[in-house]
Amino acid sequence: MLLIVGSLLLSACRKEPEGVTVRFWAMGREAEVVTGLVREFEAENPGIHVDVQNIPWTAAHEKLLTAFAAEGLPDVCQLGNTWIPEFAELNTLTPLQPYVAQSKVVDPADYFQGIWDTNVIHGELVGVPWYVDTRLLYYRKDLLAKAGYDHPPRTWAEWSDMMAAIKKMQGPNRYAVLMPINEFEQQLSFALQQPDPLLRDEDTRGNFSSPGFRRTLGFYENMFAQGWAPRMSETQISNVWDEFFRGFNVFYVSGPWNIREFKKLQPKELEGQWGTAALPGPDGPGAGIAGGTSLVIFRDSKQKEASWKLIEFLSRPAIQESFHSIIGDLPPRRSTWEYPSLANDPLAQPFRDQLERVKSTPKVLEWERIAQEMRITTEQVVRGGLDQDQAVKELDARVDKVLAKRRWMHEQHRQDSSGVSDKQHSSAVATEAAP
Repeated sequence: MLLIVGSLLLSACRKEPEGVTVRFWAMGREAEVVTGLVREFEAENPGIHVDVQNIPWTAAHEKLLTAFAAEGLPDVCQLGNTWIPEFAELNTLTPLQPYVAQSKVVDPADYFQGIWDTNVIHGELVGVPWYVDTRLLYYRKDLLAKAGYDHPPRTWAEWSDMMAAIKKMQGPNRYAVLMPINEFEQQLSFALQQPDPLLRDEDTRGNFSSPGFRRTLGFYENMFAQGWAPRMSETQISNVWDEFFRGFNVFYVSGPWNIREFKKLQPKELEGQWGTAALPGPDGPGAGIAGGTSLVIFRDSKQKEASWKLIEFLSRPAIQESFHSIIGDLPPRRSTWEYPSLANDPLAQPFRDQLERVKSTPKVLEWERIAQEMRITTEQVVRGGLDQDQAVKELDARVDKVLAKRRWMHEQHRQDSSGVSDKQHSSAVATEAAP
């Protein structure tokens, strides 16, 4: 009897595990940094533990699709903005508007509109921007002044004039601009500055034969045809930072992460002799890529309330400013840009300016395949093997092939009131793509 009573007393004294665990998948360097930040979150919320899993970017997409197939997705995840449509159409993401409507932290009006829009799929909010990036100009002030200019270019025409003058000044084996031809972000940035969409017929066909993309391709190809840019891929360039500082090129199109790299690697004599500027557009500073990542809650999460608390914490302007100070990623909220570390940074401010004009890419799960088709085709043009008129026709044909299943499903859905939904189409495509 005593043994039974003692056992009952011990059972009463033994505490059951308290609180909940939020599984958070993050990628690369951001995962390393956020691991430290969530300790503060846990201190504020003693009933919540955050388990951060660091996933390499190179393996992230495959791991997410595998987890989706195995019903093993985490509670919260960092998703690249171009992945949002894919996982939304797979019906894996929790609608967040009800949470935002009750939030005292997440204010949609405080976010750059183009960045916020990347998270709205078929009219439904499925993510909250975490950090952003876009592409703009890095340039050598001293060499631009030597060529006769005291300001960076604002229009395509002005930029072309500057590049012609710089190339004449530079001579052989040096250039006005460096645009590695194995990248697609430059062409995409120029294309987003056009009024014509990249896809047509409700995103079921390519629209690369449009006047807008033809202008884009003509402007891009002319840089190489005139000798202003070298026909080189990134693998042929030993070190883009060293080449920039030794004067191999005056302009370089890149993202915000390179502010720190250029600062770290700049020769002392060139401090203050380089800067950043908004990407020139056809008629003035134009649109740019709405890059970066967002925070999502997967639909199968059993910890949605705790997960939302974590997203709110990471969305606070003060936390975003701390995140920026550690890693250099740019915040998606205008109020965060009022902190002195950003407001007083002349290299960061052009990014803030351009973020007001960014545009999302087409919201289809096939987009990354389409972007690669665009890169391949434009590289064929630049290397001299493909006529521009033929290039846009071939690119449309390739993209139409990529979108064939989407187009068929769209027609079925339109013709049959009980037709297959876009989400079923997306699931079928993802199943084909999964390993």
